[in-house]
Amino acid sequence: MLTSVQKEILQNLINLYKSSEGKSIKGEDIAEVMNRNPGTIRNQMQSLRSLGLVKGVPGPHGGYKPTVEAYHSLHISVSDKDSEVPLYIGEKQLEGVSVARIEFTSVPQPTECEAAIKVLGNIKDINLGDIVRIGPTPVNNLGLMGKIVGRDDMDNILLVDAKTIRSIPKTSIVDIASKNVIFLNVNNNLKEASEILSNNSIDGAPVIEDDEVVGMFTVTDIVNAIANDKHDLAIGDLMSKDVVTVSKDIKIANAIDIMFKKELGRLIVTEDNGDVLGIVTRTDLIESITNLEQFPIITKKD
Repeated sequence: MLTSVQKEILQNLINLYKSSEGKSIKGEDIAEVMNRNPGTIRNQMQSLRSLGLVKGVPGPHGGYKPTVEAYHSLHISVSDKDSEVPLYIGEKQLEGVSVARIEFTSVPQPTECEAAIKVLGNIKDINLGDIVRIGPTPVNNLGLMGKIVGRDDMDNILLVDAKTIRSIPKTSIVDIASKNVIFLNVNNNLKEASEILSNNSIDGAPVIEDDEVVGMFTVTDIVNAIANDKHDLAIGDLMSKDVVTVSKDIKIANAIDIMFKKELGRLIVTEDNGDVLGIVTRTDLIESITNLEQFPIITKKD
């Protein structure tokens, strides 16, 4: 049975070991994080080594490393193939922080849904009342958003009052792509492009030149052209050249990640040979993760 101090030392060792990308950790570094005497840490390390939870690394660059049993003792899964599960405060992802486990503590209550979040990394900058977003998780694409209502620094656990829980479908992007793709030509003028978008009730389309997609033109580009008195320019001079194509086999969760990171409104879906198969918009992705027939959503109102 580990003491509270030993648990805290192990947790900080694992946190530092993770952030150092596998380098051994000196006892002084652990002491500094815990604000404790280095001699106390060294004494405890001897006990943890005898329990098989810590191994010592000799030499000038030596120190300590956690063993697999250390992870097991703190109920942290460990694998060479473990994926990072991000944690955000607002839109900012916390560097060096990953979610190791999510346990729902009050699912049966219709008006409550609290989750205990086991975290790898330093949680001391996370405050009560912060709104956090977690995920998606690698296996079931689970995402969670809620308010921090408690935390346990010793075991690195955050208690989250969950407001929204979603699981993104595991299907491929091709399943939600619009197959009837409308194209514009680089030589279309502003009026021609506007008519094509209006007649097809769309607010953007890929632009082609010699049967190759070279850009994207949207209603926003029309507004900018009018505002900047560029009525006479061809679409090829007004379009955005930031076009991202994705394989038809990419999963929806990965497509959402690409679109979010690159701040895009559309993705071009292609066949294996590069031919355009369809187009996916942000609206398509939003609808795919709000379809109750595909997967459950729990949303709690204040």
